[in-house]
Amino acid sequence: MNPIRILMVDDHSLFRESLSRLLDANAGFHVVGQCRTVGEAIAEYSEIPTDVVLLDYDLGEEQGSRMVPELKSHLGDARVLMVTAGMSDETTLQAMEAGASGVFLKHSSLDQLVTAIHQVAKGGMWLDTGTAHSLFGGRTIRREPFERTQPLTSRQSEVLRGILDGLTNKEIAWNLKVSESSVKAVIQELFNKAGVRTRSQLVRIAIEKHSSDWLRPATSD
Repeated sequence: MNPIRILMVDDHSLFRESLSRLLDANAGFHVVGQCRTVGEAIAEYSEIPTDVVLLDYDLGEEQGSRMVPELKSHLGDARVLMVTAGMSDETTLQAMEAGASGVFLKHSSLDQLVTAIHQVAKGGMWLDTGTAHSLFGGRTIRREPFERTQPLTSRQSEVLRGILDGLTNKEIAWNLKVSESSVKAVIQELFNKAGVRTRSQLVRIAIEKHSSDWLRPATSD
């Protein structure tokens, strides 16, 4: 299996260089480069194949979450994982809406970062437990009015929460004591309800439009 190619964008050189060495020591990763700003990343690495960009939220004069669309437009299929000491719920939602695949907190462990990178690289989303609870605690996050769709069944809600927790289909199936094919069928139902085709799009729709209904326990199947 080819290593996951990582680009780091962080204006703190000590943190960036130290983490780069730690990740490069992992046989499953290859750090293709590191830089201080999004501009440098685009200028120096737009022609270098990259799987995951670790993007610092606070880049001094730049706010990383606002640079996600520009970064993605120049780095092809690279997934963007925001790395931060802390972000508000509103900023987290803005980052996800802009195309970020998740948010990783700097105080978390290296093992968690390894897991997050793998999850994002294979097309999943990553939010730490505290951030997920804050976002999905039954509060209405998005203030704009939206058209409500059909409510989720309890099984659909369980599978969606598994996706939001970054679990694979196999892990969701094991937790729910059902077959993996059953989980895939439910995910397709969720895609149809949300009008999307990928997990990333499903998570974004759930966060942006349905934090007050889809993320509440369903009362019936």
